[in-house]
Parts: sequence; structure tokens; C-alpha cells
Amino acid sequence: MGRLDGKVALITGAARGMGESHARLFAKEGAKVIATDRRDKLGEETVASIRAAGGEAMYLSHDVTDESQWQSVIDAAVARYGKIDILVNNAAFAAFHSAEESSLEDWNRVMDVCVKSIFLGCKFILPAMQKAGGGSIVNISSIAGMAGMPQQAAYQAGKGAVRILTKSLAVDYAQYNIRANSVHPGMVRTPGTRLVLEDEKFINMMRDKTILNRVAEPLELSYPVLFLASDEASFMTGSEVVVDGGYMAQ
Repeated sequence: MGRLDGKVALITGAARGMGESHARLFAKEGAKVIATDRRDKLGEETVASIRAAGGEAMYLSHDVTDESQWQSVIDAAVARYGKIDILVNNAAFAAFHSAEESSLEDWNRVMDVCVKSIFLGCKFILPAMQKAGGGSIVNISSIAGMAGMPQQAAYQAGKGAVRILTKSLAVDYAQYNIRANSVHPGMVRTPGTRLVLEDEKFINMMRDKTILNRVAEPLELSYPVLFLASDEASFMTGSEVVVDGGYMAQ
């Protein structure tokens, strides 16, 4: 038996990187996966690959900052699979500037993708989860939402907001058997972090402060996300799961 047999999971930003890894692992563990993204070609390829491996998945084009698209995505998922048990809010956007150097455009873009999208996803998924008798929300935050770092003012503010929003959801919706937890990765090797990982000064700083002295691979994040999404984490809500190679331990 798979760890997510009988579950339906919606995963944003699932065309590549961590989201793609989550989608593949969830399908392997028996979930019916709704993969959403704006990179339609990559998203369709991810879903085709999942199906070729024997999994069940569908792809939906999705701007996570658009309120009407959230409702459409959830309606389409429920129409296809009858319910949604799991939401993984994975989509994100980063701008690397200090507060003084950040433009309002940068700030708003980060807040739209990192905070507004998670608010919208939770807002529209909650009625569906209540109707299904419960569910699990996993919001991907970051260690940047827990401790100060250089040149990440907007990103840190956004990821910190995700951390606290998740706790608020946990308090408000426990009565409906809905759990909400946040995951806080350290540095992960993905297409989205490629340019950052090419910055020798930055990557050396991250490695020096990471006890395991390396960058994570996406699958190393997917297994903790899988755990929180599954019934194995039935007594966890409002929790912060840090997956950072020991960065925050020092």
C-alpha cells in the first residue's frame, strides 16, 4: 500500500524543482495528483511522465496570484476526482535585495507569489476540505522565514508571513479535522536556485553555516512534505518542520 492511497493532492509550482519532485513522490505513494503551474509545457511533461510510471495525475495551467483561477482549479479537481484531501502550496518567487535596494515592484511580486497565493489557495481549498471531512495543508516556507539573512528583505518577510499564517489556519480549522503545517527548507538544488548556486560567495556562506556542508536535493524535501500530508502526521498541526542540513542548529 502507498502512504497516500485514496488521497487527492493539489500541488502548486509542480512543473519543475521541488514541486515536480513532490508530485512524482505523491503519485508513487498512491495519491491522485493535480499538478499546477504556469510553465505549461513542463507541467504537461511532468504529468505524462507520472502517468507513464503508472500514477494518476492531471495538469492545470494556474497563476497562483489570480483569485478566479484558484476557484477554477479547485472546481476542476473536484469535478475530476470528487474531493481534495491535500494542498501543497509550493509556488514561490524570490528577489535578492536589502530593504533599501528593493523596489516596490519587487516587494509586491514577492508578496503576491509567496503570501497572497497561499492565502488564496487556503481560502478556496478550505470549503472543499470541510466537505471531504478533513485534510492536510502543507505550506512551503523557508529558513529565511525564521532567521535574518543578508539581501533578502522581501523574501524573508513573505516566508515569515507564511509561517504565521499556517499557525492561524491550524488554530481556526482543527475543529474541521484540517491540519496545517509549514516546511522550512534550507538551500535546495533546483532550476529556480541555479543562479544563486552559481554565486560562489553566497553558496560558500550557506555551506559554511550548514552542518551537513552541502545543498539539498529536491527529494530530500519531498519526503518530509509527504509525511505531513499523510495520516502518519495525524497529531501534527501548526508545526514548523525545518529541513536545512542543520543550518538553524547553530
